[in-house]
Amino acid sequence: MSNAASVLGEPGFTGGDWLDPLHDWPTAALRSLQSAGVVARIVVASVRGSAPREAGTCMLVEPNRQFGTIGGGHLEWKAIEAARNLLQRNDPRAATVQRFVLATDLAQCCGGVVELWIEKYTRTDSPLLAETARASKSTTAALVSEIHDTGVSRRIVRPLKSSMETDPSMTAKTLLEHCADGTIRLSERLGQRLPHIWLFGAGHVGQALTRVFAELPVHLCWIDSRKSLLPLTSGDRLDVVCAEDPAATVASAPARTHFIVMTHSHSLDYDLCRAILDRGDAAWVGLIGSKSKAARFRSRLAGDGLTEASIATLTSPIGVDRIDSKIPGVIAVSVAAQLLQVFDRATEPATGVAVAATDHCDGDCNSCTGKVS
Repeated sequence: MSNAASVLGEPGFTGGDWLDPLHDWPTAALRSLQSAGVVARIVVASVRGSAPREAGTCMLVEPNRQFGTIGGGHLEWKAIEAARNLLQRNDPRAATVQRFVLATDLAQCCGGVVELWIEKYTRTDSPLLAETARASKSTTAALVSEIHDTGVSRRIVRPLKSSMETDPSMTAKTLLEHCADGTIRLSERLGQRLPHIWLFGAGHVGQALTRVFAELPVHLCWIDSRKSLLPLTSGDRLDVVCAEDPAATVASAPARTHFIVMTHSHSLDYDLCRAILDRGDAAWVGLIGSKSKAARFRSRLAGDGLTEASIATLTSPIGVDRIDSKIPGVIAVSVAAQLLQVFDRATEPATGVAVAATDHCDGDCNSCTGKVS
């Protein structure tokens, strides 16, 4: 592991690297323009019912290769075919919207309805893509694209913070509008509020866990005192911190951070748990180790004056139930799965009504047919 890009799976451009997750599509599109001169982007613009991927997912298509995925299967194959047809057009700013009823049009069992926005970028669009890449560092900006008689227009919109709740394009990842004058408008929220994870420890499990996080939408801060075990540089979703005293870094973590403690030292593990629990604002605190280690730590924390409520927020042992393997990669997958459950609970709607009811849609539900019950 020689650098942060190799750790966090930045889009690759050789061999099977097209299977890498597409985390930063504007930057990846700029690279495609440098190498191929032209690139198409496929965006899942809207979804009703069940579909392979959620609205806002995108992939890039060059004349001879592609990066990322919108879920595979027949839908992706048709989308890539349409994107390559678009690349062959002389129009430098071509775009189209295609609608698929997955069950009837593509014989896919998902059964929902998907609208795809497919657009072409050339080197003349490089300044806009560079601006989009910069704007993606913020969560208060949107890319607004319109298909009209004269082609495609695009602009970056940076609304005031107060307009976030009233502007529909800002409250969802994407908003596709078919306007009365024939214009088709796609508004895309740029940037993501990624969960913050602070991982203490770069040993075997820490290394394996970081490779798993490379596939996930998280922002990772990776901390250890052993420089030789860490990547040489940080990246967009990775902060690398070599600290002589890792416990001293806890104070600088953002509020609602998810902490994972798995260092080479039980003494350091305890100092970290104590510092994290003293803050009182962690989203989650996980400590690697056995049940006996967890019991000893809880007893010491109580002896040091921490409240029962504070100690109860410490999760140890970590990992999902009924996975007992000690293989580092297995532990890593188990811990990552546990954190995904934590993330899901944090974003569940308060009402909890049939949000997942369309997961088993057969293409004939009201959402898919457009009927109103």
